[in-house]
Formats: sequence, structure tokens, C-alpha cells
Amino acid sequence: MNNFNAKDTRGMVLVTGGTGFLGAYIISELIGNGYTVRAIHRNGPMPFFLPDAIREKVEWVYCDIRDPLGLEDTMAGVDAVIHAAAKVSYLKKDRRELYSVNIDGTAHVVNAALTRQVPRFVHVSSVAALGRMTNGSEVTEEKSWEDNKYNTHYAVSKFYGEMEVWRGIGEGLRGVIVNPSTMLGYGDWNHGSCGLFRNAWREFPWYTEGINGFVDVTDTAKAIVRLLETNVSGQRFILNGDNWSFRHLFTTMAREFGKKPPSREATPFLAGMAWRVEKVKSLLNGKPSLLTRESARVAASRTFFNNSKILRQLPEFRFTPLEETIRGACQAYRHAGQP
Repeated sequence: MNNFNAKDTRGMVLVTGGTGFLGAYIISELIGNGYTVRAIHRNGPMPFFLPDAIREKVEWVYCDIRDPLGLEDTMAGVDAVIHAAAKVSYLKKDRRELYSVNIDGTAHVVNAALTRQVPRFVHVSSVAALGRMTNGSEVTEEKSWEDNKYNTHYAVSKFYGEMEVWRGIGEGLRGVIVNPSTMLGYGDWNHGSCGLFRNAWREFPWYTEGINGFVDVTDTAKAIVRLLETNVSGQRFILNGDNWSFRHLFTTMAREFGKKPPSREATPFLAGMAWRVEKVKSLLNGKPSLLTRESARVAASRTFFNNSKILRQLPEFRFTPLEETIRGACQAYRHAGQP
């Protein structure tokens, strides 16, 4: 197959990371738009936030993206690949796996897609791969990577993973890259960015005036599928709903939950104390830390992400206001009894 005309064929799309936060929403969007979906899963439970009616329509395939031969078998007969699998962690103990999955795994996915001559490819990167700023500057798709202390190991791994996709595009892969900012929505709040809601529920007292980009996870999935249906190749697109301070974010979440908003500003000195305290708590109770050294640095950075390119490419597309996203997610968490 040399072309992928999704609007006509509603062909088969392979989703890597199908049991992840974003992956589940991508699958829902694809199924809702009439696609046949094959999705890769690893050991562990299926996402509880993926409705049974959607989950049952998916062809689930067990595969590790670090298994080149397994990936080639999994891609047999697919018309497009959405590569959403990634390791997200700010913990030192996870760094080896972080680099292995996000760089080596991505290289294997790209190579398998080239071998199978998959007509269409969408890679889910991250705004972290563009690098963070310290002075409140605006980041666009044209920004070049710069080493600085605000770039986490996750960011470095996503940057080099993205380089594997650009390499694949240079070798003939017809694909695009999306760079979502921090995704918000209903999911498992013990993992990833959903943990921000858990922090607000538990009345985490610290806040910073750092600025970050945030985007509705449903919007992210919709934009990815819309880009899949275009003929655009060799481009990257920032997916960002708005830029908020962490203080504004946690205050909004806390108020929706009926909880106390954060009241203690984490200056650099206090932030250093705070992540160390949380590390000790994590060691004692065995639960993931609410704050790490790397996430504290991210929370102190001031970075604005520009979303104008995706809005030009998809003129009918609109991002959901963050207040609406947070309100809906908080209601869903409370209704499900996750708190």
C-alpha cells in the first residue's frame, strides 16, 4: 500500500501504548470514527476508564515495543500506526527503562513501519522534547533543543526518541509528530499527569508560580486522529490548550473538589526541602512520591507553548477551555469513587 486515505477506507490502525492514558482515548476516538483498531498491550490490567463497549471492538496484541520481530508481526496488514507508547517517570530508579522504551522502543517501531511499508505514521512525542525555558519565553515548533537543568531525563529520552522518527521520515516514512503538553482528564490518578488531581484531592500544600502548558486528553486524541487523516508529512505540531501557572491549576482543581487550595509558595530553597520530605514519605509508605527533584524543577520553570500551527492546519478544531476540562475530570473522579 502506497497511500492511506483514511476518510474513504476507515482502515486498520495500530495503536502502541493502547492501555495507557492517552492510548485509551485515541482508541475511543478511532472506534467512534469507524476505524478498525489493533492495539498493543503489556502485562497488567486494561484501563478501567476505557468503556467495555469500546474495549471489546479492539484487537489486542501482546507485544513489547523493544521486540523488533514481534513489532513486524504486529504491523502485518495495518494501514497506519499511532505510536503512543512511552515511559513517563521522574524517578531515578526508572531511568534505564525510560531510555530503553522511549528511544530504543521508538527506533524499533519506526524500523518495523518502514519494513512493513506502513502508509501513515503519527508519533506522540511531548513538548518536553522541545525543551523548557527559564525566562517565560514562548516555544514554537521551530525551537531547537538546548541543554539546561530544567530538561528532565524524560525530556531527554523523548527528544532522542523523536530523532528516531525524523530519521525514519528521512528514510521514506510518511508521518507527523505531535508534541502534547501536560495532558489533563479522567484516568488512573496513581500514574502520570492524572496524579495532579490526586495531589489536589490530598490538599498538597505547595505551589509555584511556574508556567506550564496543559491540554485536554480528549482534545489530544481528536487532533491526532484528524492529523492521521491528512496527507501532511515531515511536520510537528504542538498540542496545547493553554498556559497556566501551577498555582492556578492546583487552586482550580482544589476548588472543584471542595478541598483546600495550596497555600505555601515553594521557593527554590523550600522546594528542595519539599521534594526531600516527599521522598522520605514515599520510602515509608511505599506510594509514589507526590514531588520529585525533577518535577520540582519543572514546576519552577516558566514556559509558554504556542498552539497556532495546529489551529492553522485544522481550522475547525478547537481546544476545550481548561476550566471545563478540570470540572469534568473532577466530577468523573468523584463519581467513580477514586478518591
